[in-house]
Amino acid sequence: MPGSLLPNEAEWCDVYGVSRTAVREAIKMLAAKGLIVSRPKIGSRVRPREAWNLLDRDILAWYWAAADQHHFLRNVQQMREILEPEAAALAALNHTDSQLTAIESAYMGMVESTNTADWNVNDVKFHLAILGAAGNELLIPLGFLIESALGNMFEYTASHNDELRAALPLHEAILSAIRRRSPTAARRAVRALLADTSAVIGRPRKSRPEIRKRSA
Repeated sequence: MPGSLLPNEAEWCDVYGVSRTAVREAIKMLAAKGLIVSRPKIGSRVRPREAWNLLDRDILAWYWAAADQHHFLRNVQQMREILEPEAAALAALNHTDSQLTAIESAYMGMVESTNTADWNVNDVKFHLAILGAAGNELLIPLGFLIESALGNMFEYTASHNDELRAALPLHEAILSAIRRRSPTAARRAVRALLADTSAVIGRPRKSRPEIRKRSA
């Protein structure tokens, strides 16, 4: 809990059967991620939640495992609503041929997916490829950092969606707008997809769906 004083090195060594060097490295890593602060003769204390680097991959994974899922998903969705429409608009204006190919490849990966795991992997790739195509270098590392959050969200929404393929036209509309270099259409298409995702988040839990392969 924030504010809690952690056990000392000797206690950690006894509990986990590891060396002091291993404990010190772990403490150093947690401090670097903003989770704890260490003071000589005082020890290590958990920092306030607002000091945590929640865009760190590891912290996001730990936070997802421990936090209320709906609270986490609402926060991720709000972040997406702020970021993704404008990123798609920029991608429509600035994408290169190779970046468009990456978006198309991720979309086709979704089309060809036969299970939710493959679908989720390609869904994340689709959104990260759009961030990469926006032409703003600061968005690229941000995309890699939120990859874990998107993966967790898509795993959740996949398990709550009766028919994942219903989302394909929404993704296709985004791809089409970017391909046509229409920022207005790209914003509109992303907002439609996000509205659909928000609706799925609000549904009661469903049994995990199967993805039916599109007939040739």
